[in-house]
Amino acid sequence: MDRHELDELADASLRGDVPTPEAAEALLTDPDVPTLAMLDAAFRVREASWGRGVQVHILNNAANGKCPEDCSYCSQAKTSEVDIEDYSMKPREEILAEAEQAWRNGAFRYCMVFSGRGPSTRRTEELASLVREIKERYPLEVCVSAGLLDDPKAAVLAEAGLDRLNHNLNTSEEHYAEICTTHTYQDRIATLEAAKRNGIETCSGLIAGMGEPASDLVEIAHTLRRLGAESIPVNFLLPFEGGDLTPVGITPEYCLRVLCMFRFVNPTAEIRIAAGREFHLRSMEVMALYPANSLFLEGYLNARGSASNRTYEMIRDAGFEIVSEFSASELLDPGRAVEIKTREDLRPTEAAHK
Repeated sequence: MDRHELDELADASLRGDVPTPEAAEALLTDPDVPTLAMLDAAFRVREASWGRGVQVHILNNAANGKCPEDCSYCSQAKTSEVDIEDYSMKPREEILAEAEQAWRNGAFRYCMVFSGRGPSTRRTEELASLVREIKERYPLEVCVSAGLLDDPKAAVLAEAGLDRLNHNLNTSEEHYAEICTTHTYQDRIATLEAAKRNGIETCSGLIAGMGEPASDLVEIAHTLRRLGAESIPVNFLLPFEGGDLTPVGITPEYCLRVLCMFRFVNPTAEIRIAAGREFHLRSMEVMALYPANSLFLEGYLNARGSASNRTYEMIRDAGFEIVSEFSASELLDPGRAVEIKTREDLRPTEAAHK
């Protein structure tokens, strides 16, 4: 696929035409696809719907661990041996205080994540009350990730004003049984459909690097388009000590290819650079902003992320703008200074022999 073909792919995407599975897979597998031309074509599609805006999302692990599900990619699963902090739902005032902090740190959307199979009726009412109060207090959009939901529970959250429900597909239907046995792919589809029926936008994405073929990622991209997912977080599997899975085939260039492919297939969706942004993209991280228009700040569920200052510098320096009451420049620390080397830095051999 050459530059001309990439331009044609971008033109078709902007017209609303779905790239064929073959064309989408070529973006992931064709070694002759020029990286910069691919990014340029994807940026044209991104810019048409999102300009140079970057939506910043901040996650709150409102309940962590203690999960009965066996999702092999997840450090909170019952089968995981990753050493994480387990706790039940945080006190209400703690969650509200963290919502305020997220707003002050420039977040566009506050994402509350509750581990577990799905909320009880009582827990759903608690979540609805939290959503209602957060939206009354702060100019934030709110997203909730709480596991499996049916129509009655989705209706309660919708009435409270929930903006989005997150429930990731993670992988293709064919591959799903290999990563989880305690619920099905169709259970996840049903949750997204319940949200849609009740007027809640859906946030649903994937995890690349679990040993899936490129065709699986293409299938997920097309499925999310058919489901009308407004937001697609693109995660890249992280290698936790004690985790069940190890990343396969993830390079910085491949990450960019995946993001571009999702942009072409889902031209108007919010494409988010999610978990693995810093770890897998490394020195090419900033280039992900050309196909993607949102990211997480301050880390992920159980993995640390870059310092906020570094992320806002990256956004500003590349000529993008955050979607917030604040500018990236306003949120940067004005008092930073270069650190002076210590004697240990200057004379490491001397320090080693003390």
